[in-house]
Amino acid sequence: MSVLVTGGAGFIGSHVAGALLGRGEPVVILDDLTGGQVGNVPAGTTFVRGSIVDAALVNRLFTDHHFDVVYHLAAYAAEGLSPFIRHFNYTNNLVGSINLINAAINHGTRRFVFTSSIAVYGPGQTPMTEALTPQPIDPYGIAKLAVEQDLQAAYAQFGLEYVIFRPHNVYGERQHIADPYRNVVGIFMRCVLEGRPLPIFGDGSQTRAFSYIDDVAPVIVRAGFDDAARNAIFNVGADTPVTVRSLATEICRVFDVPCRIETLPPRHEVVDAFSSHERVRSAFDLGDPVALADGLTRMAAWVKRTGVPAPTDVQPIEVTRGLPPSWARPR
Repeated sequence: MSVLVTGGAGFIGSHVAGALLGRGEPVVILDDLTGGQVGNVPAGTTFVRGSIVDAALVNRLFTDHHFDVVYHLAAYAAEGLSPFIRHFNYTNNLVGSINLINAAINHGTRRFVFTSSIAVYGPGQTPMTEALTPQPIDPYGIAKLAVEQDLQAAYAQFGLEYVIFRPHNVYGERQHIADPYRNVVGIFMRCVLEGRPLPIFGDGSQTRAFSYIDDVAPVIVRAGFDDAARNAIFNVGADTPVTVRSLATEICRVFDVPCRIETLPPRHEVVDAFSSHERVRSAFDLGDPVALADGLTRMAAWVKRTGVPAPTDVQPIEVTRGLPPSWARPR
């Protein structure tokens, strides 16, 4: 049997796929390349270009490869944009996921590892723990929570084991820094390379804990095979929150450039978002996390080598009311 990684040409997915190869697992990658790049696909994997929304394609892959474990990382993870692309969000993040769950049930897949998001928690619940009642405030978080609930129902009725991870603000090498809507670390680094001020919505006092990729991808991989992870939900990522304005200052320091800020009107978002990781540490033997300054230095060195990639495809806006002006004209 082999392992399926959806979104394996993307940022986190390519790191997961590479780590699985290191374990000696036969890996099939399904990615439509809307956010990923062929250059991210690890050598030695079987790459299929296509979408999880294509149910017929998904079913053919399961028939051909008899997947033992599915790692589902494919998503359009633009949380802030999701209220303005509701149909696109639910089609890709919910319906596509259900196509995979259906196929996993029908073909006897043993375990389904899903990357959800701390967007499921909503506001006013910091530090976010897995015991809290989710209260998402945007379509992205709602879609992720719906998939979580469907996986739990699928286990109860069909015995499909699941592991759910709620990562947050992951950054590092291979992140697509040309995306105008998501991944604030990448957006800031792109602005530095292009000599533009760093855009901040509101006063920049929003807090996030930024998680380096090497602290996230390996534990996701282990969850496919470790009994301690079976049918559990885990927050995963960094512990220490910083303000968005502090992040901007640190990125400019790493690039050794003056820090110029472009202040934009506040947007609809959770102000403070960081989580507790006691549960994941109790289930896995994790080392010390990479400090933000060290992770940013590593990513900056990669960005300087690779430069800014071609702009990502911009999704058609479905709701224009209240759309931030800077998103109406992405740069």
